[in-house]
Parts: sequence; structure tokens; C-alpha cells
Amino acid sequence: MDYVSLIRIVLRRWWLIALPALLSAVIAIPEVISSSARPPVTYSTQIRYSAAQALNLPARLSDYTDVWQASERTVDALTDWLRSSSFRAEVHAQLGDDGHSLDSLQIAADNARAVGVIYLYHRDAEALRAIVEAAIIVLAERNQVYFPQLGGESAQITILDIPAIGSVPPPLMSRLTPFIRMGIALILGLALALFAEYIDPTVYHQNDLRRLGMPIIGSIPRERV
Repeated sequence: MDYVSLIRIVLRRWWLIALPALLSAVIAIPEVISSSARPPVTYSTQIRYSAAQALNLPARLSDYTDVWQASERTVDALTDWLRSSSFRAEVHAQLGDDGHSLDSLQIAADNARAVGVIYLYHRDAEALRAIVEAAIIVLAERNQVYFPQLGGESAQITILDIPAIGSVPPPLMSRLTPFIRMGIALILGLALALFAEYIDPTVYHQNDLRRLGMPIIGSIPRERV
């Protein structure tokens, strides 16, 4: 099938191609309007901190490599703890009656050498502020409970900056989903048009006769006004 034949099919059966796309648009338009009208439902913040064991070290002239390595390992251990259910439970206990605000809370953590980061996500900005305060208290005052190697003393925690809470836009894929569905509907409509053309025995053009192997003696041109 050449491009000219394909164009003829599209022009002849445009309604069959447009119908699935139209139905998809009817479903997609309310979704696009509602998603653009409602405010962001997720907020996020991050807490950057450094940590080290409380050690009484003699004065040195140089070479604090072991101190920095100990700090890195402390942050490594704290990063794993921040991802655990026990840290979440400690934050829940710290919040007390406001513990129900953890229902939609998501916690992630990472670190680069001696600097750790806590990522917090929640659907309510005010609840997230309370959670940030509780998380900082738990991080600073409850870590020795879970790491016996600290000798019963809390690791020294320093918050590096003030956590800022901001809204998180919806994922790009969720915003593109209605348009992707409409594109798929157009492809489906084109497939339906080709199938309808395949099963239709009607002769529309002299090329249809040629494909059937029938000789053409002549043709009557379309009357022009």
C-alpha cells in the first residue's frame, strides 16, 4: 500500500479513526481540568546533618583522618536507621497525639561521606513541619538506643541548614497519561479503518480493480462543473 492509497483510506473513513480518539478525549478532558484545578497534594523537605561520636581526644598538630572516618561511619549507620521502622516508631512516639499524621508520611535517607540527608514527604504541610521537629529530636536524642557501640552516649548531631517545605508537582507521566491515551486511540482508530477497508468489498478506485487482477479498458473522468 502506497501513501496515496493510505490517504484515500483516511479521508474515506476519517470518522472511524476519529471516533476512538473522541471517546478518549471525552474521558481525558475532565481529568486534565481536575488535575490542573486541584492544588499539589504532596509536600517535601530535607534535613541535612553531620554526626560524630562524642570522643575526648588529645590535642593534635595534624592528621584527623581517623576522626573523619569515624564520622562517616556514624552517618552511614544513622542513614540505615532512618530508613527503618524503628525510627518511624520513634517519631510517632515523639508526636504523641499527632501520631496519626504519619499515615501518608514517606521517609528516605542518603549520605555523602560525613553528611547525611533525610527526605520527608507528606500530603499536609503543617503536619510535615511537626514531623520535621520530631525527626530532629529523635535523630539527636535516641540514636544511642539503637547503636550500642556509642557506649550509651548520643552521637553529636548538627543540623546544617533550616529545612524548607515545598510542594511536589505531580509526576510527569501522570500529567501525560490522558494525551498518551488519546494517541493510542488514534492508532486504534487507524487500525480499525484499515481493517474495515480490508473487509469492504466495495470498489472505490481503479487501483482496487488492479489489485484484484482485473483489466481496465477505460475510465470515465469525474464531471467538472
